[in-house]
Amino acid sequence: MQPRMTQPIPTLLTPRLTLRALSAGDLDAFAAMQANPDVMKTLGTGVVRSHAETWDAMARMLGQWSLRGYGMFAVEETATGRFIGRAGILHPYEWEGPELAYGLDQPFWGRGYATEAAVILHRWAFLQKQLTGLVSYILPSNIASRRVAEKLGARCTGLVTLMGTVEAQRWQHCSPG
Repeated sequence: MQPRMTQPIPTLLTPRLTLRALSAGDLDAFAAMQANPDVMKTLGTGVVRSHAETWDAMARMLGQWSLRGYGMFAVEETATGRFIGRAGILHPYEWEGPELAYGLDQPFWGRGYATEAAVILHRWAFLQKQLTGLVSYILPSNIASRRVAEKLGARCTGLVTLMGTVEAQRWQHCSPG
């Protein structure tokens, strides 16, 4: 696989959010988010992560930019500058294709931030990065993420097993207009 990144990680702006490159300064807030069992029960394998595991996850997220030309962003509340989560295009080696992924820290749930981030990422992935397919893998218990996918016009196409252990719903996204 040839490196595809020739530009720095972009910054995407919505009315209330800044999606930007992850940085070392995000570690403490990101690690606190990933140590929260209420947050993590709906993301990934459902297991909390340590500080060191969060650092490694950040390194993988940043590395994907060089290898694929797209990846995950830190999500920042523009008005306060606070790190509130992560969102972007996740594409591990063994996955069939890119995933529109999003996860916010618990204090920021219920404000429409996930939808706001997902809308700009959806457009960016299809129109700027010219991806031809995009899915979201959502744990069946994650009703809020399912609602975000539905707002984007995605449809559930069945269940898949991820990382050899996690059963998730596969939501297929359509290209905008």
